[in-house]
Amino acid sequence: MKTMQKSLALLLAVLLLAAVFSGVTVSASAEDTRTVVDVWNREVEIPNEVRTIVCLGSMGPRFAAYLDAVDMMVGAEDLDINNMSARFDYSPVYHDQLKELPPVGPGGGSGENNAYAEQIIVLQPDVIIAGFNEDDCNELQSQTGIPVVSIRYRTKGFIDEGFYRSMRIFAEVIGAEERCEEVLSYIDACKADLAERTAAVENTDKERAYTGAVTFNGRHGFAFTYVNFPPFDAVNAYNVADELVEEQTGEAAKTAETTGKAYIGNDGFEVDLEQIIAWDPDIIFLDPANMDLVNDEYATNPGFFDSLRAIQEGRVYTMPGTNAAGPNITYLLINAYYAGIVLYPEQFSDITLETKAAEIMETMLGQDFFQQMQDGGLYYGTITIGE
Repeated sequence: MKTMQKSLALLLAVLLLAAVFSGVTVSASAEDTRTVVDVWNREVEIPNEVRTIVCLGSMGPRFAAYLDAVDMMVGAEDLDINNMSARFDYSPVYHDQLKELPPVGPGGGSGENNAYAEQIIVLQPDVIIAGFNEDDCNELQSQTGIPVVSIRYRTKGFIDEGFYRSMRIFAEVIGAEERCEEVLSYIDACKADLAERTAAVENTDKERAYTGAVTFNGRHGFAFTYVNFPPFDAVNAYNVADELVEEQTGEAAKTAETTGKAYIGNDGFEVDLEQIIAWDPDIIFLDPANMDLVNDEYATNPGFFDSLRAIQEGRVYTMPGTNAAGPNITYLLINAYYAGIVLYPEQFSDITLETKAAEIMETMLGQDFFQQMQDGGLYYGTITIGE
């Protein structure tokens, strides 16, 4: 690694010296370029034919995987190079390929510019596709002289229009429109199936559900919940937290609608324990990756947990986290079917989770890695708080 870094630094120095002494800026002719509009409505001039890309930040590498375009990547982020992690749905499929690429950034989903600009200059991709905020895209483009297209996406509800827009922008950049529409058509079919199974169920007949210990910008304990929770929205579930949806996301949602720019609200938030007691949900879902935090909380405050009816009746289920540098769409789809199986056993009696998960994974990423997902801590089933 040190030898490679020295070689990259030497090459970079040569390139920079050449630029300084030449004083010449080379620009492509209008016939060689085209303009795309990204999620911030930035007009970005890119080559007519894009052969190589660098994907950064929230959703960048993930979109490349969904579009079967990982072969176009000339660099990868440290998160994808260093370890295979089932937290990232594309990692079990593509880690062996990504780990061989030179590093272009640490990775992560903050939206900030954390790219290794000098290394990207050396690699000279045709386009940088980044899940960065508007100013950070402009900054990286200025640092590298390479076009930066933002596909930043933060989910609002169940695989909303923002996702479709970001996918289509990525596909337009790399010329993968056909593959993009195949993926989106499959998602449409899943969404329709999930909604139709539950559309006729009256609210008064629904189980009242709470999701806690949600992973959102980090790990959290029991009281961290989610409005517009995607798996619940997919099956028209009764999410007790949704009574706070306007308070939590109203301003951000209105801003996105008014400006036509990407939604950047915070659907995840901490709720008062007293509020959870007042809700007293019928069923509770918890992220299994955060059960150590929940169990620690139980040890210090068992009375709170034991007062909840769902816990008394043993109706606590796992709900594997989907957020890891953006939402894992495959996991959102699987979680939605799982929510349906638990909340509407009659309407989903024909669905076997393992079979449906295999279909989703094979369609989205070309491989069934459901067992690896579960082995990586993202598993399904009932749990007992405090064990």
